[in-house]
Amino acid sequence: MGMTSVWQFAIKVAVTAVVIVAVAELGKRSSFWGAVLASIPLTSLLAFIWLYLDTGESTRVAGLSTSIFWLVLPSLVLLLALPALLRSGLSFWPSLGLASAATVAAYSGMVYLLERFDVQL
Repeated sequence: MGMTSVWQFAIKVAVTAVVIVAVAELGKRSSFWGAVLASIPLTSLLAFIWLYLDTGESTRVAGLSTSIFWLVLPSLVLLLALPALLRSGLSFWPSLGLASAATVAAYSGMVYLLERFDVQL
């Protein structure tokens, strides 16, 4: 990895970290604005930019975008299960663990269905 690549990697990590920290900090002040920032597909946008800058290939960006679409669907399980478990009175860590396990199961199911219907990721 050349010096330019090291600096490019460092910039990618720094920008991505700033976005994640911004969501967490904004979430402390306002769950609404934290959710707005988190719900914007910033991670995807950054990934598209980094991938395009690294490869210059629009088709790779299109492929990544399509794959993200299909895999966002099972990730919604976490966003539904976690608040339901917390509101039911279960404490944070068990709720997070169960919601995460349900999400892993949903991902597995989605990958199985996509393979069954010959959808390439």
